[in-house]
Formats: sequence, structure tokens, C-alpha cells
Amino acid sequence: MNIVLLVILAANGLISYKGFNDTHFFRKYEFHIGSIRSGEQFRMFSSGFLHVDLMHLLFNMFTLYMFAPFVINSVGAMYFAYLYFGSLIAGNLLTLYFHKDEYYYRAVGASGAVMGIIYSAILLEPNLYMYGFIPGYIFGFAYLLFSIYGMKAKNDNIGHVAHFGGAIGGFVITLVKFPFLITEEPKTVMALLVPIVILFIMAKMKKI
Repeated sequence: MNIVLLVILAANGLISYKGFNDTHFFRKYEFHIGSIRSGEQFRMFSSGFLHVDLMHLLFNMFTLYMFAPFVINSVGAMYFAYLYFGSLIAGNLLTLYFHKDEYYYRAVGASGAVMGIIYSAILLEPNLYMYGFIPGYIFGFAYLLFSIYGMKAKNDNIGHVAHFGGAIGGFVITLVKFPFLITEEPKTVMALLVPIVILFIMAKMKKI
């Protein structure tokens, strides 16, 4: 396993485990609009290493483990790290934008970063399959549609908006490095763009 991926997986596991057992630690480093707007910008980064529960953590880390090799093999470990952390920040920036006036809004999770890696992997390997039988672009599309549902339901502490921000981050950062994908894989690029456009249309219509 690549050392950069291993470090990211380990950091998520250790920090999340600490958060599971230490409420003060969890609250100190979670994404919290009021705290961020009062100057604690470090939460934009630290919240990406906390998770709601073990299942949330395992799902994100397993998904990252499945998709990361496609990205690492195509762009190398350092650019993979740039994609991961760039998507994490992009996810939380979009969350901050959507919820800037909700001072009590809280969220955690690496989902934004993971979604950025999923989008990057699908762009770089359009024919990849998740779990051996689900086309990657279908998985990515469904993942974001689930996120729209989560945003509307508002019944958990998972950063669903960050999924979209992360997807946008992974999408843009990958295409900046490989702009030829726009002309060589136009169907994949358009398929991945659709749920992002749907989100902004729904936001414009105040449906979420």
C-alpha cells in the first residue's frame, strides 16, 4: 500500500477513535459554523478526520481504499495528497457557503475528500467498477444523489454538502492537470457534472 494513503487511513482511524471516546475532543475539532466564523478556521481541516460512528468511518475509508489506487497510479502520491486535501477544503468551503448563517450547524467526516478522489478516479479510469460490478460513474452519481437526500433530511451529523464541494474539488483539480479529458472523455465529464448542476439548481430554487 502507498505510504501516503496508509498515513491518511491511519490518521482518520486514530483521530476518529479519539473522537468516539472523548466528547470534548470531538466538539473542539468538528466543523461548527459559529466557531469557524469566530476565528477557529482549523476546524475546516480537522473536521475531515472525525466521524459520527464506526460505520461512517469504515464506509469512508473502505471507499477511499478502493478508489485511491486508480488516482495514485495515474498522478503519483504527491498529487494524490494534493487532490485529497484540496477536495477536503473545497467540501468544507461549500458547506460554509451553504450554512454560513446557521451558527449552530455542525458536521464531520472525510466524505468531501473521499468524494474528490472518487470523481478523480472516475475521470482518470472511466471504465472502473466499484465492488466489481457497479460502474464507477453510477456509484459517484448515486453517492451524490444520496447526499441531496441527506441535505434535505438533516437528520444526522454527516457533512452531506461537503460531498458536493469535494466532488467539485476533485473534478476541477483533475481536469486542471489533465484538460484533454474534456475532449477525450466528454460523456464521463458530463455525467459527473450532472448531479453538481442539480444541486445548484435546487439551491437556487430553495429546495434544499
